[in-house]
This record gives sequence, C-alpha cells and structure tokens, in this order.
Amino acid sequence: MQRGECHRNKLVLQRFMEFEAVIGLEIHVQLSTKSKAFSADSTEYGGMPNTQVSPISLGHPGTLPRHNQKAVEQAIKMGLALHCDIRRVNHYSRKNYFYADLPKGYQITQFDTPICNNGFVKIKTSAGTKNIGLIRIHMEEDTGKSMHDQDLHDSLLDFNRAGTPLIEVVTLPEITNGDEAYAFVSEVRRLVRYLDICDGNMEEGSLRCDANVSIRPVGTTEFGTKVEVKNMNSISNVKRAIDFEIQRQTELILSGGLVVGETRGFNGLQGTTFSMRKKEMINDYRYFPEPDLPPMHVTDEFLESVRAGMPELPETLYERFTKSYQLSEYDAGVLTDDKATALYFEELAKISGNYKASANWVSVNIRGYLNENGIELSQFPLSHSKIAELIVQVEKGVLSHSAAAQKLFPAMVENPDESAAGLIEKLGLAQNTDGDFIENLVNEVLAKYPEKVAEYKSGKSGLLGLFVGEVMKASKGKAEPKKTNEILLQKLG
Repeated sequence: MQRGECHRNKLVLQRFMEFEAVIGLEIHVQLSTKSKAFSADSTEYGGMPNTQVSPISLGHPGTLPRHNQKAVEQAIKMGLALHCDIRRVNHYSRKNYFYADLPKGYQITQFDTPICNNGFVKIKTSAGTKNIGLIRIHMEEDTGKSMHDQDLHDSLLDFNRAGTPLIEVVTLPEITNGDEAYAFVSEVRRLVRYLDICDGNMEEGSLRCDANVSIRPVGTTEFGTKVEVKNMNSISNVKRAIDFEIQRQTELILSGGLVVGETRGFNGLQGTTFSMRKKEMINDYRYFPEPDLPPMHVTDEFLESVRAGMPELPETLYERFTKSYQLSEYDAGVLTDDKATALYFEELAKISGNYKASANWVSVNIRGYLNENGIELSQFPLSHSKIAELIVQVEKGVLSHSAAAQKLFPAMVENPDESAAGLIEKLGLAQNTDGDFIENLVNEVLAKYPEKVAEYKSGKSGLLGLFVGEVMKASKGKAEPKKTNEILLQKLG
C-alpha cells in the first residue's frame, strides 16, 4: 500500500513538472512627497478622515491641477536606480472609471508616455542571480479608501489618500515562482527606502503589489489564462499567494478543468486565494489626454541634477563591502539590507579601522538591541565613535569580547555619555595579563583534571578548550585568553 502511494505521488509530481508558471508584477509605490500629485493637500498618513482634501483633489468644476516637481524627481530617481530610459516629454491622460473611492470619476495617469521605460531589477534567490525586465514605470494619482468594517450598514469613504502621487512599476512576465516574486518585491522595497522616496510599508498601503499569474505546458510560448491576485499586505504573503495560485491552477487543469480569467484576493490566515470578480471583458477606460495639464518636459539640466542627488545604492555598497573591506557575502548582505545600517557600519569602520569587528558589532549586537527594544537605528543612543572605543578596548586585550558584549555594551547603552575606558574601570572588567596570576590558575586546573591532561597528551588536542574555559571560570573571566593559551600550551608540552 505504501509503495503504491509513493508511486502515485511520483506521478503527480511528474505531472506538476509538465507545467511552468508565468508571472508579472505590478507594484504601486506611494511617493513620500509632502503634498499630493496635483494639489497642495497634505499627504501625511493617519489624519482624520476627509481632512486632507480640497476642491482640486475632489475634482470640483473649475479647478486646475498642477505638476508636483518633487514627485517627478522621485519617479526619475527610481527609473535611474532601475536602469530605465527616462522619457523627456511626458503627457498625462484621464483614465475613466466610476468607483466610489474615485471622487473625480477619473484618474490622472500616464497612458502612452510613461516617464520610465525598459530597465530591470537584479534579484538573488537560492537558484542564483537573475535580472527581471521592466516594461515601464508610470506616474499617476492614488484613489481614496473604502472602509467596509466601520459601520454595520454602510461603506464609508475616506478621500485623504485621493490624489497622493504614485509610481507603478510594471514587470515583464519573467517571474517563475513565489521565491522570485519575494526577492523582486524585497529589492524594490529596499531601493525605495534607499532613495527616500517611500517608506515601503505594505501594511499601511504605501507599497502595494498585484500579481498576474498563469501557467502553461513547459516548452510552449503561448500564455495561459491570466489570473490577477490582489490584497497581499506583506512580502511573505506575495510569495504565499503566488505559490498557492500556481498549485491551484495546475491542479485545476490536471483534473480536466479550465482556468477562468478573474481577479482574486488572498486570505492570509488560510493561505488561499478567493474569487472577487470575473474578467469577462477587457476594461475600456476611455483614455484621453488630460486637458488641464500641459506636457511635462524633463530637461537635461533637471535630469542631471536628479542624477547628482542620487545616494549610493545597495549594489554599490555591497561591492565595496566585499572587495575593499573584505567582508563575507553574508555580512555584506546583512549590512546593506537597510540603508541606515549600511551607513552606520561604514562610518564605524572608518573610525575603528577594524572592518570585520565593526560588521559583527553592527549586525549582531546593535541590531539585536534594536530588535529587542523595538526601535530604529536613528534611536540608538551610542554614536559611531563610542562603539569604536569599545572595539579598540577589545583589540588591545583590555577586556574580552564576551565581557564587552555582555557587560560593557549594556552599560554604555545605559550611560551613553561615559567613555568605554571609564566604564571598564568602574565595573572592574579589565583583563588580568599578569603571568604569575594566570600560571597559578593553570596549575590548579591541570592538577584538578589529571585524566584529561593524559588524554590531551595522547592526542586529544580538542581538550585545550576545556582547560581554557576552566581557567577563565576560576579567574571570573579576567584571565587574558591569549596569555592563558600560551601558558597552557607550555605546561601541556
């Protein structure tokens, strides 16, 4: 019976491998401008409903929108970061559709002249490195927000978000699984944070992702029926939703069914997608040129000023950390995952001169403290120079690394104005390098373990760690490890 089940499972797996997924992503990035895309209304998150609106964002007759130069600058930054071609003459269009949270009855967007074309995003997965091509990045305005859980009988509308500037990053259908989608969205979020154009918070909706998923037999070029998956409020849910949808579509076809073109939502608790609405026909948005906005020209001077204001991107920092600073790929990856962490490390490394120790203290001790206390690096109380003091004290052998991590570091956090040297003296953390003091402890330890000494001399050299540990315990952590090792090796022959 078990052999039969195993055989059936292999057959099912073989049938699954006959299909491949074709996935394209659409990522909406809410730009971090202080005012909206075409009006002076505030974009601050968390305001009371319908308090950040005006006749312009509500589309009242006789009002005229205006370009937001900061939004254009941020869109270009994203395009440059993603290796795109920047369009010099841009037009806006009206995308007409009628929905409750769209107060004007149309959305101002870029239809046939997206500000950025082509480009790619480099991703890394367990399968290796891959470039995911882009079709376009275009600018548009956000809609309002419908709230269905605030009232028992009615849906409520908050138009504060209406008019907030967005860019939409549209990929080619070159993603093949949930892991690649996860890596892609992670990289986009990391880049928008490095560029300071968006906080990348999916829970608050400032970064939103829709996935278009279809499957087809391996070896064919014709696309299968596309299903759009929405309502994924975290990067992990993007992966989960795509993996589930691939399995659902494959099982449906293997059972003789047909995939229906539709929009589906994702239930994060159950890990499943569900049908929201069928796509029986192509939406006719009746695009036409926006009559109230003149064409937008990106001059050479403006483009170069944006380029000159670009920060170093994670790929550049990663290259420097691995090549110039000789850090491992893992260490460099951890440090460059977050802009603030990368910049803190680099400043610390310049002061301390010890790149590896700086990387360890930032990625292990400092990041651990931040996570434990639920704070950002900007709230960390110790400057680069203070941590550099600590690193230098360990390098000089004044105290052990364990004493520095377990006792000195917490004391420095509690007393950020005191020097590392002063706290070492106050807390009595200095190591003892006196040869006679350490030799006496070594003699006591070796006399205590004659059998282990004999085993060591017969070839079990790994026991040296036991002896070192016992000496450290006897000295209450104050015996200097290097001196301890030297004396032990002398005594043990």
